[in-house]
Amino acid sequence: MTDPWVALEPGADPAERVRVLRRAHETFTEAGTVPKPVRAVVADSWRRSARAGVGPDGTASVELADGDLGAYRAEHPLAPVMPLFRELLGTFAADGEHLLAVCDAHGRLLWVEGHPTTRRRADRMNFVPGARWAETAVGTNAPGTAVAVDRPVQVFAAEHFIRRVQPWTCAAAPVHDPRTGRVLGAVDITGGDGLAHPHSLGFVQAVARAAESHLALLTPPVPAADTPELIALGRDEAQLLTGGRRIRLSRRHSEILVLLARHPEGLTGDELLCALYEDESVTPVTLRAELARLRRVLGPGLLASRPYRLTVPVESDLAAVERRLGTGAVTAAATAYRGPLLPGSQAPAVVQLRRRLADGLRTALIARSDPDLLADWAHAPWGEDDLEVWRALAAVRPTAAVRSRLAALESELSAPHAWEHRPAR
Repeated sequence: MTDPWVALEPGADPAERVRVLRRAHETFTEAGTVPKPVRAVVADSWRRSARAGVGPDGTASVELADGDLGAYRAEHPLAPVMPLFRELLGTFAADGEHLLAVCDAHGRLLWVEGHPTTRRRADRMNFVPGARWAETAVGTNAPGTAVAVDRPVQVFAAEHFIRRVQPWTCAAAPVHDPRTGRVLGAVDITGGDGLAHPHSLGFVQAVARAAESHLALLTPPVPAADTPELIALGRDEAQLLTGGRRIRLSRRHSEILVLLARHPEGLTGDELLCALYEDESVTPVTLRAELARLRRVLGPGLLASRPYRLTVPVESDLAAVERRLGTGAVTAAATAYRGPLLPGSQAPAVVQLRRRLADGLRTALIARSDPDLLADWAHAPWGEDDLEVWRALAAVRPTAAVRSRLAALESELSAPHAWEHRPAR
């Protein structure tokens, strides 16, 4: 029979490529087995691969590397469910010498984890984070085909389009946004013959459904179009988005709105005085004048008194980060964290909120030990002197630059009269 791969060389007619490859697959047998026709899902994938010009000796290209990959992963919608994937598939992958992989909707691998020996073998065919394993790039493969056809797919050995992938078997299932239904990517298990059982596909599909359910719990309700939104993280002067307007608030008005948004039941004048002013000599008259000015800025109907309260619910970036932290979605919380809450504020209640949020997030990051998340925090303005985070980063990513920065920090903090270390203002 004609070598099927000759028909797949560049310049060959795409239709002839598929015909020859299909005949080759139909006659492919192992010792003592009966020839089996190629499955329809694989034949269709071969046709698409041939039309895309994929060759049998091709290889995946790495499109995202180093910092670009870390930033992209941190912001990806599947990042919050990586702990779930690791919990459900991690032990299975490690014990069976398989790999857990997660790709985005374009077939780019974001995470590849599992047995070290298997990972080294996979590295040789560029099955690595940042590599593009879309069907149009490397032909038939479980994660790339799953996102292409939007359904679970299992690919066995010679069903792979590229020669160097044929020793492998993989099963993948797409993961959807629970709110919009769009494909976010796919979760995949890749390894050897141990994955050839049909139950492997059902297992991965069940994990994908569990991830979608988890995402539904983590996704906050979409605010109504007229719900005001307060943006106060990483800026001294907050912004309020309401009624199609973007209102820039003064520092004092920013503090008041942060506190009232956090206390929808309202605060008395005395409570607001204690929360806002370190100086106990500030009088209620001063506060009432400030609130009157704020009422004019906001417009009629939004700020009520006795007690002082907002008349409609106000969504805030502070509340969004707290919600995600509370559900264990550390990556999503870190992505939404734009910086310390009103960093220039000295209002006692705001200072307390700012420290509580920053300490809660950094503690979660240290416990998670994700090098990309730790690096994002350490290299941000609020984390550049955070000794504990730099130590945690050095433990999981001991590069020369990280070790050098850690040594400098430890030297500075051990010097006489060193200022007390404060990880977040």
